[in-house]
Amino acid sequence: MPDSVPQRSDYPHFQPIITRWHDNDVYGHVNNVTYYSFFDTAVNTYLIEQGGLDIHDGEVVGFVVSSACDYFASIAFPERIEIGLRVGKLGNSSVQYELAVFKAGEEEACAAGRFVHVFVDRGSNQPMTIPGMLREALQRLVV
Repeated sequence: MPDSVPQRSDYPHFQPIITRWHDNDVYGHVNNVTYYSFFDTAVNTYLIEQGGLDIHDGEVVGFVVSSACDYFASIAFPERIEIGLRVGKLGNSSVQYELAVFKAGEEEACAAGRFVHVFVDRGSNQPMTIPGMLREALQRLVV
């Protein structure tokens, strides 16, 4: 668990998301597994819009090989949230994303997570060097 709650100023990019009715669990808050969906949505939206990732026909695919999340405060439907995104480590074929969930307009994160993508060749499933346009987009998020 992080030593302190991440702050909005720690992240260079934000992806807005609106929680959905079915995100809540029987306890009345967004279920823990849903946070991973928020992370996946934020990262892939960025990769598609900023890095030119072609999820349908491109030669490169990102596989998640590791993930984790720490929770600080609950969120619930209906809630407008923003997912903070940064890159903690950018390798030759892999990237470690660091993410945080913020209620719209709030400075402290409700949750903070991380996951690692390994980029692979779609045909062979073998790791490949991150293509130029994707690498440039990821480089902009390195902290």
